[in-house]
Amino acid sequence: MTSAAVYLRISQDSTGEAEGVDRQRKDCDRVVKARDYDVVGYFTDNDISAAGKKQRPAFLEMVEAIEAGKVDVVVAQRWDRLSRNRRDDLRLLEACEKHNVLLSFSRGGDLDLETPMGSMFADMLASQARNEIRIKGDRQRLAQKQRAEKGKPAKGIRPTGYTLEGEVVPGEAQTVRRIFDRFAAGDTLKGIAADLQRDGITTRRGGLWTSSSVSSILRNARYAGRSVYKGEDVGAATWDAIVPESQFAAIQARLDDPRRKTRGESTARKHLGSGLYFCDCGLRVHSSSGLGAGMNRYTCRHTCHYRSGRPVDDYVLAIIRGRLALPDLRDLLVRPVDEQEMASLSAERNDIRNRLASFEADYDAGLIDGRRLKAATDKAQARLEEIRRAEAKLVAQSGPGSVLGAEKPVEAFDAAPLAMQQAVIDTLAHITLKKGKHGSRTFDPATVDIAWR
Repeated sequence: MTSAAVYLRISQDSTGEAEGVDRQRKDCDRVVKARDYDVVGYFTDNDISAAGKKQRPAFLEMVEAIEAGKVDVVVAQRWDRLSRNRRDDLRLLEACEKHNVLLSFSRGGDLDLETPMGSMFADMLASQARNEIRIKGDRQRLAQKQRAEKGKPAKGIRPTGYTLEGEVVPGEAQTVRRIFDRFAAGDTLKGIAADLQRDGITTRRGGLWTSSSVSSILRNARYAGRSVYKGEDVGAATWDAIVPESQFAAIQARLDDPRRKTRGESTARKHLGSGLYFCDCGLRVHSSSGLGAGMNRYTCRHTCHYRSGRPVDDYVLAIIRGRLALPDLRDLLVRPVDEQEMASLSAERNDIRNRLASFEADYDAGLIDGRRLKAATDKAQARLEEIRRAEAKLVAQSGPGSVLGAEKPVEAFDAAPLAMQQAVIDTLAHITLKKGKHGSRTFDPATVDIAWR
């Protein structure tokens, strides 16, 4: 009997029920039954687009079966179910020609690659299929761009916190707000990811949070109620914002700060006093290893002197906890964000965006030339950057308030990540490390000067 390989593929299966594949199978089975073929296998790639980069495991398995001489005919619904790119087309056609394999389509007839005419038609069909894929891709990209410019949610893309229709998903939105709030309060990307993992909170797909996945949330302007196309803000969205636009803008300024490390394991400091305490020469200290596992020393970049980290940290933490426990703590609260100033900056940002759109319209209408458009656009963009820096400064001023304003400040401080603890300490005090007595094994509190702010 003639051995047939039946190939089935559908580009997108939003329900996961493989209904499109089942329809293809019924079509192909009619050919198999009419010709009394012996099916050696159904090779199915479900939910894999022809325009994507994902491998087609079933397609590759089928080609290997052809190359092994196990197949006499390949049955598919149409050529575009088989065709994808030049590399795959070439390998399939070469394998079929070499092993005298017939291509049979339930909605297109047969192609005998042994004949010159059959080979020519196969090449023509492959080129046509690739061209249709490109046209379809261009059409989909244009549709996505138009949806974005109208502020509508992108089809097929569901960001954490929203449904495909743009409705807020409460539980996921709470996680998104938590990420933004903790970063605004001074926490690091790595610290936020670890905090979410400790509480058993997974990503939308059930995975573990990482610095990268936290950063992708913080960088997504959709959460501030902005519509985005290919990473570019294209206007106001029709869905509800999860975080204030002012907070989002302030966080972008912090993420873009050139002082942040862009490479390495983590931007998080591992020791309390690193970058927080001062040497008596006036420079901030950093952590230096050299005392064995789990131990560290503090010194400035001039290495004026070294101080063992653990006793200093224990002393500072004890003093800070005592200060947080005093009843007058609320009098020292960091001033809240100036909402009136924030509103003013936000209104100015919207006005500038409207003017930018007007500049573009004037240019399209021929009312201004390219030089004037560039000058006006550059000036507006510069002011937008100034607004973002101003918002970042306002938000940063309120960071330690989450601990200082807590009902139980000491417990909130102990539960806070290291970066937030450092921010609280820096708000409360200026800590200077003096030189200790050489050879002494006893910690002297007098060598740590704590000046309350």
